[in-house]
Amino acid sequence: MARLRVYLTQPIAPQALARLRAAAEVEMNADPLHMVSREELVAGVRRADVLFCLLHDRVDAGVLEANPRLGLVASMAINPANVDVATATDRGIPVTVIPPLVTEATADVAFALLLAVARRVVEADRLLRSGVFPGGQSAYLVGGAVHGKALGIVGLGAIGAAVARRARGFGMRVLYTKRRRLPPDEERAQGVEYAPLDRLLAESDVVSLHAPQSVETHHLIGEEQLRRMKPTAYLINTARGPLVDEAALVRALREGWIAGAGLDVYEHEPRVAAGLVDLQNAVLTPHIGSAELETRETIAGTVVENILAFARGERPPNVFNPEVYAQ
Repeated sequence: MARLRVYLTQPIAPQALARLRAAAEVEMNADPLHMVSREELVAGVRRADVLFCLLHDRVDAGVLEANPRLGLVASMAINPANVDVATATDRGIPVTVIPPLVTEATADVAFALLLAVARRVVEADRLLRSGVFPGGQSAYLVGGAVHGKALGIVGLGAIGAAVARRARGFGMRVLYTKRRRLPPDEERAQGVEYAPLDRLLAESDVVSLHAPQSVETHHLIGEEQLRRMKPTAYLINTARGPLVDEAALVRALREGWIAGAGLDVYEHEPRVAAGLVDLQNAVLTPHIGSAELETRETIAGTVVENILAFARGERPPNVFNPEVYAQ
């Protein structure tokens, strides 16, 4: 019996890759800095039984239709927003995902961005490396306070709640908003206070986004919302890029509507809005929320488990579209 053929769009954690190669023929883009083009993705799918894709890969109808024998799309995302799940389902192709394994790693990055932008850490690092040392009490790099300030969390899911836990260690008042308000006992247990979005934006010194990507949340933060924020406030986004109108954010940062932003995700990844990289009051990282060694090993291992179950003729444990098995 021929071994399963897997097309992998970028390198994954070594242990997981070794397990996959022991059970299947793996064709992999070996360059972690190269995001495969659509043409490369289509060509790879034509040679594969399984597509192992990362969160940023856009798997549209044309990609899915490139190979009538494609049997599985194994995504490394929690929510496969870049996969045309409807077309996959119509074609009887299971789409597998991962459980929410990135909670603590992403919350760490959210807080790292908050501290970096508020205390101007990246600016200070660049200045020192350029040979300038303003002095221990110079006013040149004065930034914003974090301890004791108000943090507004938009989307109090697992990651938002993890950020709230970290904020309590900084003595912060934590406001939150979400579609369904928590019961009062849960609010007390988490040390959070509910506020509608407009009030949260107006009262928070830091606004941290943790809402899922959907039609309803597209440009959740645009010009109107940015103008509601304090001119001393910071925006942090480690959720999904399309939650923010990046063109409006660039204007807000340039014109001082807000003090700064820390971003790990972007509206049109891998492209970044024009002008954003030129702004000193923006700290930018290339979607590294889950880039922690143990977390990435667990994530990749979970995807491999999904693929190995499929190879054994079993239903994978993390199927996003289980209706394919009722067809």
